[in-house]
Amino acid sequence: SLCENDRSSFCVHRQVRERLKKDVAQMKTQDPNFRPGLVVLQVGDRDDSNLYISMKLKAAAEVNNRMPDVIVPVSYIYQIVLCSVNGNSAIHGLIVQLPLDSIHKIDTEKVTNVVAPEKDVDGLTSINAGKLSRGDLGDCFIPCTPNGCMELIRQTGVSVAGKRAVVIGRSKIVGAPMHDLLLWNHATVTTCHSKTADLAAEVGRADILVVGIGKAEMVKGDWVKKGAVVIDCGINHIPDETRPSGKRVVGDVHYSSVKEQAGFITPVPGGVGPMTVAMLMQNTVLSAKRFLESHQPGKWSITYTKLILQKPVPSDIVISRSCVPKPIDRLATEVGLLSDEVELYGKTKAKVQLDIINRLRAQPDGKYVVVTGITPTPLGEGKSTTTIGLVQALGAHMKLNVFACVRQPSQGPTFGIKGGAAGGGYSQVIPMEEFNLHLTGDIHAITAANNLVAAAIDARLFHEATQTDKALYNRLVPLSGGQRTFSPIQINRLKRLGIEKTDPTTLTEEEITRFARLDMDPDSITWHRVLDTNDRFLRKITIGQSPTEKGHTREAQFSITVASEIMAVLALTSSLKDMRQRLAKMVVATSRSGQPITTEDLGVSGALTVLMRDAIKPNLMQTLEGTPVFVHAGPFANIAHGNSSILADKIALKLVGPEGFVVTEAGFGADIGMEKFFNIKCRYSGLRPHVVVLVATVRALKMHGGGCAPGLPLLFLFWLEPVCAVL
Repeated sequence: SLCENDRSSFCVHRQVRERLKKDVAQMKTQDPNFRPGLVVLQVGDRDDSNLYISMKLKAAAEVNNRMPDVIVPVSYIYQIVLCSVNGNSAIHGLIVQLPLDSIHKIDTEKVTNVVAPEKDVDGLTSINAGKLSRGDLGDCFIPCTPNGCMELIRQTGVSVAGKRAVVIGRSKIVGAPMHDLLLWNHATVTTCHSKTADLAAEVGRADILVVGIGKAEMVKGDWVKKGAVVIDCGINHIPDETRPSGKRVVGDVHYSSVKEQAGFITPVPGGVGPMTVAMLMQNTVLSAKRFLESHQPGKWSITYTKLILQKPVPSDIVISRSCVPKPIDRLATEVGLLSDEVELYGKTKAKVQLDIINRLRAQPDGKYVVVTGITPTPLGEGKSTTTIGLVQALGAHMKLNVFACVRQPSQGPTFGIKGGAAGGGYSQVIPMEEFNLHLTGDIHAITAANNLVAAAIDARLFHEATQTDKALYNRLVPLSGGQRTFSPIQINRLKRLGIEKTDPTTLTEEEITRFARLDMDPDSITWHRVLDTNDRFLRKITIGQSPTEKGHTREAQFSITVASEIMAVLALTSSLKDMRQRLAKMVVATSRSGQPITTEDLGVSGALTVLMRDAIKPNLMQTLEGTPVFVHAGPFANIAHGNSSILADKIALKLVGPEGFVVTEAGFGADIGMEKFFNIKCRYSGLRPHVVVLVATVRALKMHGGGCAPGLPLLFLFWLEPVCAVL
């Protein structure tokens, strides 16, 4: 590149790169892990394309951009762009390296238009070209070469406004956008091309001349107006016997003769080329800036749903069905979630990826509110309704950022006397049916994982009772390709047994016995099978009555799914890795020698994690008034701790921002759910609530204060007390 300060050539691309470095450093003050991301999509392996890409890679590294070069088969190009790049929040710019080198016919226009306009840093999509054409320069990406040309013209100090400009060439990449740029910078512009009559005369009237027609040294010195600014965008190869390659690179302008006439002129190479790369970096950094500005944590742009109140108040299900929920992807965008952080489950519910925790970890938390209640009556006291109502008031009416975090209801109570847990009246999570039935399958995943453990327990009991040590060992460490190999879980078990060996053939008979036999005491098994239905006849059963079980029967029982220890693990976990460790430590029984036996000993902890890999992601829904709700986990407080997940609370606290609120609910009464909220959930999570909302009803005070059963009126309470006592 030429950086000498003479009037025949000028160099500004290094200034641009230094400025971009400062811009990137400034962005890193907002998020230390943030880096502008640029992807080059290449089809084929052309030498000239490889050269251009290497230049871009070098420039990206200098500016501190993240820039991979992706070479893809033709058949996958659209899928790569649509699925892997457009929706990837770490990628802020995508360029399609042209030409697309393939023996198959490729519609270049179609490929470039697949790129999302907000990531089209080459400015080649029809949307960006259209915005440029109508003068929306602040709302589009300007193609890199014309943008670089304009930057070079500005650096001359020559004002574009009022000048006569001539552009030679009308390509979509250079000529056409260059015309638009000069026009909207108030020049009088003439576009010329190979069919233009008396081209030399047109050139001679130009104060500013931009040439990009692809003809070597076409513009001669006697064509050019004295003192004109000449920008040469051409790259051509002409024979030159003095060069080792036998050729040299020249522009569309005859440099030596035009230099004598021009006030400023760009050389080839070293003029427009480096500026084009610099403008690519500038567009990428601009895209990253726009991304940061539009995705500032806590900066919501949310619309609320207007309620139409009716009297008398209809039933909960009628109210729920009367309200049309917002599309859940729209709600996700409104609260600052990125498209690649959201997995849609239909139109009204979605799961949120845990990666968001890393993206927002520098963001301050919002205010933390917990809703609980005094010891409830069998009819319930309205904690969920209070939670949802409070959230709707803070959000839809006070216009504050607010999230509700509630538990997923169990199907057992839903079809029992209690009903669902979506709130009530005009304070509900909607759609009610989706909320109360299945949701995204988290409880079913827990059912499957829990019963896998149960199946592994009884299978192990059976095989240990019916096989020799050697046969059992050979089944546990089977031959594969003529060799036996310990799995990572088995190596962990060996270490716990104090056996520091990794070769299955080196174990002694005593070590084989210790490794192969868990020697479970059937009477010590604490692990129950589960089902998310109230089925009283499964509370105690006899299993193993099939002839194939050879008389190995035992008493067992079913619990409701949300009573599974796996549900408690889900609610308390902080990451997939943490969940894997917690699942591995679950004790299912003890050996006859009194040693605890875990799921890791059974060899199923990894499988449990696989079954739970989607359940760990919080579920996003909404209230009747369109405020966001996380629905995640649902352990009972009389069995576990009775609170929704730590993960949902932590993600919500980041999303609402420091001025927002997260309202979570502690299950059952204050004497169970809230105490466990403070003593268990808060200690594990490190979170401390700013406010406690305590729901206290007359009905509960009357019942638990020694009065009559719920449902009877408070009036004449003392008169009715003897009657109540009899009842």
